[in-house]
Amino acid sequence: MNSIHSMRPIQMVDIATQYSRLKTDIDRSIHQVLDRANFINGDEVQSFQEELADYLGVRHVITCANGTDALQVSLMALGLQPGDEVITSNFTFIATVEVIALLGLKPVLVDVCPDTFNMDVDALAKAITPRTRVIIPVHLFGQGAHMNEIMDIARRHQIYVVEDAAQATGAFYHHNRTISSRLGTIGDIGCTSFFPSKNLGCFGDGGACFTNDDNLAAVLRSIVNHGSKIKYVHDRIGVNSRLDTIQAAVLSVKLKHLDDFNQRRAMAAAIYNSRLAAIPQVQIPFVASDTSHIYHQYTVRVKDGSRDELRAVLQASGIPSMVYYPLPIHRQKAFEQWISPDVHFPVSDMLSKQVLSLPMHTELESEHLDFITSVIKNFYK
Repeated sequence: MNSIHSMRPIQMVDIATQYSRLKTDIDRSIHQVLDRANFINGDEVQSFQEELADYLGVRHVITCANGTDALQVSLMALGLQPGDEVITSNFTFIATVEVIALLGLKPVLVDVCPDTFNMDVDALAKAITPRTRVIIPVHLFGQGAHMNEIMDIARRHQIYVVEDAAQATGAFYHHNRTISSRLGTIGDIGCTSFFPSKNLGCFGDGGACFTNDDNLAAVLRSIVNHGSKIKYVHDRIGVNSRLDTIQAAVLSVKLKHLDDFNQRRAMAAAIYNSRLAAIPQVQIPFVASDTSHIYHQYTVRVKDGSRDELRAVLQASGIPSMVYYPLPIHRQKAFEQWISPDVHFPVSDMLSKQVLSLPMHTELESEHLDFITSVIKNFYK
């Protein structure tokens, strides 16, 4: 087993080393913004929106200040009324559900599948009521929810679909053997985050909405700009949510490398899989047949109750790890008013006790992966 002292320190996400590889292009792009001092809605923002739309194969990209805002303005654009129901996953980051409550809507939670960690389509179908207006599938950890089935349910009931693709920018959903779409471009609106740790991340906060609907795009652009299309003329209540020009400049450079970033993550995941698959206590990530996986997180399930002990051993060995998520939404105090005491989420509860995310980023080296997997294998000997 390699010594940790002989290699670069292992990090959960290594943004600094990635920056050093792209430093020349990123610095040039940032300095162009600094030289022009056009920090708000500069040319780079429009250029990045067009570049990302072309990459995703979608008509419109509307950037905003962060991924949470992307979710919120998407719901604001749909003409919803207080008390309308929005269905989403119980096993997700809080932002997905937080925006529903902030807008006076009713969050309706459904359990997830034990293999993909994504929305259980059967549970979704049972949760539909006459008040359901929106479904928010979350493409968790880098692979897609079952969008064919979700879209079928939505069309039957005339319900909007807003995709939370914050962890899956660049991944594909395979509608059939010949037709695929980028995640985030299938529903009425898609949302993403450019938080620095994301596969496509900037050097601060940032987010975006995607849509193929011209009318929705116009409304979204208005909402992120104080409800205005013409300066000082406000057609609706909006918010102030803009992507900084400097962040757009960084993202424009990084977008050119996104496929390489995702491939590097996939290669690291393949090594993890080959080394960990034989450990019966550890279930490696499952990849559904209808989606690609870009491994925003490499998340295993530790099935014998030893997760926290394993995590402590990893930490003592200089290996970081994370638990996404230690408390499902239904166990968060902030949402207790919406949770009926007779509703249970057994898969979410199980996952919260089993999931463990190992280091995953574009700069993992073979010696890092050798060391991490050796520590895990020795733990279970």
